[in-house]
Amino acid sequence: MRTSITLFVALSSAGVLLASPAAAGGVYGPVGFPGAGLGFALPLSPQFGLRIDAASIGQRRDTRHEEGIDYDGRLKADRLRLLADWFPFAGGFRLTGGVTANQYRLDLLASGAGGSLTLGNTRYTTSANDRFAVQLRLPRSTPYFGFGWGHQSGNGLRWSVDVGAMLGKATVSYSLTGPIAQRAAQTDIDVELAELRSGVGRVRAVPQLSLGLGYNF
Repeated sequence: MRTSITLFVALSSAGVLLASPAAAGGVYGPVGFPGAGLGFALPLSPQFGLRIDAASIGQRRDTRHEEGIDYDGRLKADRLRLLADWFPFAGGFRLTGGVTANQYRLDLLASGAGGSLTLGNTRYTTSANDRFAVQLRLPRSTPYFGFGWGHQSGNGLRWSVDVGAMLGKATVSYSLTGPIAQRAAQTDIDVELAELRSGVGRVRAVPQLSLGLGYNF
């Protein structure tokens, strides 16, 4: 996060030096995935611009069924992006590249209160103290590539569209607590994790889609 902010300040300073006197910055509010946020755009010329924005959905809770187990799920998605825009036709359409600082995590918790848990190929009788927790994480920093419309130079109200993806491989880890931790075979745990990794753990890119309304000064 600190690295991204420092890089943004450096690029912004360079942008001020390179921009024409008519260039002006603007603020905008993106809404989409992941959630709502706030951003700042700095046009450098009719062909190039810099942006920084942040967005979040906070925390979301749901019940999920994955590989034969009912989980209580908790999703958290926070993102800060540092972006460079290229307007190849000196119009509204742009190509975008940059880096993100993220906190993307999905926590899945299966309780033994229901009387049993199936791990791998074995069904285990459980107590209310047994827990099987799975954590899915994306890297804290990822490259971003996309395209869109908007954030060109000019004053007044502006609309924008962003379509793209953060590129990064998800990791899957687990914890097993309670009496079941002493009885569960490692081979069954490995089978369960392999099934999860072949499902939600195959994430390599997180789509990003947002609509924005802003004002250029």
